[in-house]
Amino acid sequence: MNRRPAPVGIDDLDDPRFSEEVQPVLAFMAEAGTGLELAPEPLMAAAADQTGLEDFGSQDFVERLDVLCRALRTEADLSPAGVLAQHSLLTGLLRNRLLIEDRIARHPEILDLEVRAPIVICGLPRTGTTHLHNLMSADPALRSLPYWESLEPVLADAELGGSDPRRERTEQALWLVNTAMPYFKRMHEMSVDHVHEEIQLLAIDFSTMLFETIAPMPTWRDFYLSHDQRSTYRYLRRILKVLLWERGGTRWVLKSPQHLEQFPALSETFPDATFVVTHRDPVSVTASMATMLAYSARLWRRKVDARGVAAYWADRLQRMLHACVEGRDELPAGHSVDVRFDDFMADDLAMVERIYDLAGQSMTEAALSAMKTFTADHPRGRFGAVRYDLAALGLDGDQLRSALAFYSDRFGLRDEGLR
Repeated sequence: MNRRPAPVGIDDLDDPRFSEEVQPVLAFMAEAGTGLELAPEPLMAAAADQTGLEDFGSQDFVERLDVLCRALRTEADLSPAGVLAQHSLLTGLLRNRLLIEDRIARHPEILDLEVRAPIVICGLPRTGTTHLHNLMSADPALRSLPYWESLEPVLADAELGGSDPRRERTEQALWLVNTAMPYFKRMHEMSVDHVHEEIQLLAIDFSTMLFETIAPMPTWRDFYLSHDQRSTYRYLRRILKVLLWERGGTRWVLKSPQHLEQFPALSETFPDATFVVTHRDPVSVTASMATMLAYSARLWRRKVDARGVAAYWADRLQRMLHACVEGRDELPAGHSVDVRFDDFMADDLAMVERIYDLAGQSMTEAALSAMKTFTADHPRGRFGAVRYDLAALGLDGDQLRSALAFYSDRFGLRDEGLR
């Protein structure tokens, strides 16, 4: 019988402790990050130089990239290692955009492909989205996005023909995450072939809440929220077509917390989709997400302010949940379903069957067997749990519960008792 590790409390959020194994790597990153410039022109030049390409497609992303870079420089308080990490992230996104546009230019038939009737999971972290996404992605009849593919959707021509190097590069990146943050997998397991959300693809158009997870950046948040996201969701559909052409597949199963505040753009882009909206006690979700983002900030920021991170995300999640409540009825009634965390965990496969019925997706023997195998191989909580402490984050549980009652009452959510 496998015993799960005991729960842990993370007591070094504000003053991170790193193992001797990872300290030299962080020192190297700090040295390499010194002098790098986070600005559109040098980043775009670096991506062009690395790929030998220069067509980024529509140039409307440049303004967004400029706003993001200014926020990273002035609000994120990045360490030199953080500058290197974000320089690598942004250059990689630009490199992906060049490769995507090059593939389409040479194979325009890609745009004739259709993204038909995707199943789209919309929900915050810790609401069951990851388990639900993994269960459905185990079905061989559905197309999902593995982590390595989300980081590098298209392989450069120079790397074609041999073994695909993207998995190895992803493995190297995950080594740093797992070594520098050994408790991260207790909150969100990541592996090379782990099914990932398409928020990484939305980032290729430089318009997503993903960038806020680096550090609180009010300037970026306000810019992002003040702009209609339909064009970026159309660009997401464009990328999904490229991925279908690259590796095949038919029906996508998608997932992102961002979708909760983007129902109009989402439903207009995928009008034949089935939408699955997941829900859980928002106080527990706030504590979990604030802890996870304060924990991961140690890799990027000069000084971690866990209470500052928590205050930002308590407000940010409240905004998202208001958008969810206000926009929920805009999703088509016959092709959308609300899934409460408790109901899902009580019988996960029964919930998947209910979603399949709504989506017109067959629950075949092969699909059911694959889902059962996944569940057996990935028992819930196998890495152990994290104890969440609202007081240590500077949050008042009663105030949070009162502020979020509009959402809990709307969807009939159970108070999990976190105070």
